[in-house]
Amino acid sequence: MASFALFLFTLIVLSSSCRYAIGSPNNKTFLSLASRIGINYGRLGNNLPSPYQSINLIKSIKAGHVKLYDADPETLMVLSQTNLYVTIMVPNNQIIPIGADQAAADNWVTTNVLVHYPKTRIRFVLVGNEILSNNSDQDKQVWVSLVPAMRKLVTSLRARGIHNIKVGTPLAMDVLRTSFPPSSGAFREEVAAQVMLPLLKFLNGTNSFLFLDVYPYFPWSTDPVNNPLDFALFQSNSTYTDPQTGLVYTNLLDQMLDSVIFAMTKLGYPNVRLAISETGWPNAGDIDETGANILNAATYNRNLIKKMTANPPLGTPARPGSPIPTFLFSLFNENQKLGSGTERHWGILNPDGTQIYDIDFSGTKPVPSPGSLPKPSNNVPFKGNVWCVAVEGANEAELEQALSFACGHSNATCAALAPGRECYAPVAITWHASYAFSSYWAQFRNQSSRCYFNGLARETTTNPGNEHCKFPSVSL
Repeated sequence: MASFALFLFTLIVLSSSCRYAIGSPNNKTFLSLASRIGINYGRLGNNLPSPYQSINLIKSIKAGHVKLYDADPETLMVLSQTNLYVTIMVPNNQIIPIGADQAAADNWVTTNVLVHYPKTRIRFVLVGNEILSNNSDQDKQVWVSLVPAMRKLVTSLRARGIHNIKVGTPLAMDVLRTSFPPSSGAFREEVAAQVMLPLLKFLNGTNSFLFLDVYPYFPWSTDPVNNPLDFALFQSNSTYTDPQTGLVYTNLLDQMLDSVIFAMTKLGYPNVRLAISETGWPNAGDIDETGANILNAATYNRNLIKKMTANPPLGTPARPGSPIPTFLFSLFNENQKLGSGTERHWGILNPDGTQIYDIDFSGTKPVPSPGSLPKPSNNVPFKGNVWCVAVEGANEAELEQALSFACGHSNATCAALAPGRECYAPVAITWHASYAFSSYWAQFRNQSSRCYFNGLARETTTNPGNEHCKFPSVSL
């Protein structure tokens, strides 16, 4: 009986939250924000266009909002010549000083907002980036400073007569302890009371948004054999019914969003609005990163835009009809991002500005046929051996440094390259580097090493060795 009462209470609260969102006094502004699909403009690449060229490219794809990962003055000056809404960010390393000192918050607002506003149409200031995903002792000091920093920034903005810039912080889905089924959504115990409760109180009091970085690719790819791909790409004819609420789901994104709504409800804040600060699908990746391909990326992002620009808004099963401001990740493939191959392949544009696949952010054009896109070969996990070799045309001086790094961690890594040994010949930097990369990767992959070496290496399923020299490999 108690669980049934809780179930009824949850449904009543969620339905009231939906009415709250749609019927709020600033509904017109909210709908305008939510109907403009945004793009994340990251710049971790050494081959990217200038801010001026990049902003023109953003306009060409008809994005309505651009999210920066800083408050770069050159980019904000270029944006002042456009009608784009703009989101800027406070770096993680400035959260503690701003949280401790109103003067520091005032200085940040003066330097990064007042210089550009209102000509540049800044609408959100996001404080930090996924700070609850890091949990060292130093990181936890940042956790404690988050909400005080957000409060001081709002105080500074309002003291200067600025009331239409909302302050928030983007969180990854690992803020949840449980997320499936959606009704079981709950925040991690170490952040629930200490961080999320005051954060939700702040967002509720300022009528701001809980910003989420939501990537259906990641939960789908943990078990691509049993998780239906179409359900993750908004193309499924099947549904999932939450056993506790009876809510019916047709896609993975809605499940993830509603799990956060239920987590907020359990803390007593069901009415806080959601915004998606990042979502997308990788267009390529490492060989073991199943499903990272152009067709899936185009399908996900095209269907996402169709869903989020629907008029009237679709919302989610827990909040039907509620608009959700959304930023797609990302504008470019960024070749200097660290980590696995997918990290460098979330873009909708190549560095030269050409589209990786056709996409229209306005949501007014019919979704293009996927027939012109390359047919994927990696929607099922690869089984076999993989080697790590030097990329074609790599700088020889950089290869030498990477070779020294790979061989310097263990005497066994490059023993076969010694003079007179089986892999010494041919005496060429590319050959020696390829052997060293494969050997190092095979030896240390279980310790999270990557076949990357600052962009000098790539994975291959073609055995690079010969009858005399056997290259170590990774077995998938």
